Amino acid sequence: MATVYLTRRERFNAAHKLWVKDWSEKKNLKIFGKCANKNFHGHNYDLFVTVKGTPDPLTGFVMDAKKLSNLIKKEVTNHLDHSNLNKDVKFISKNIQPTTENLVILIWKQLAPHLKNCQLHSVKLYETENIYAEYFGE
Repeated sequence: MATVYLTRRERFNAAHKLWVKDWSEKKNLKIFGKCANKNFHGHNYDLFVTVKGTPDPLTGFVMDAKKLSNLIKKEVTNHLDHSNLNKDVKFISKNIQPTTENLVILIWKQLAPHLKNCQLHSVKLYETENIYAEYFGE
């Protein structure tokens, strides 16, 4: 039977700051630029979660897209939306930079254990229209 990939998009808004406390302000600004703003800054994120599997012979679904949406909201976006990623989200360690690259890994870890009858294929997160990170669980 064929493997099919189903993608669901969800959106959230969040603020963050990229900063290494052991570095000078000058070095932080040099490395992180605007992302080192002392007062944080925000993004309108677009999250794409792709699952893969064989369509159910009766429903034709790899996974019910509404159930996937509910799972993403419950495990991820309800925690991230309108939050400060440096301070407010329990599944983001205070020792981890809340970069797009790190977020896709953390989101994967939040979702993967909850999937039944299909597998997580990828998590793609757009920070801006020009920057995104994608993770395949490797």
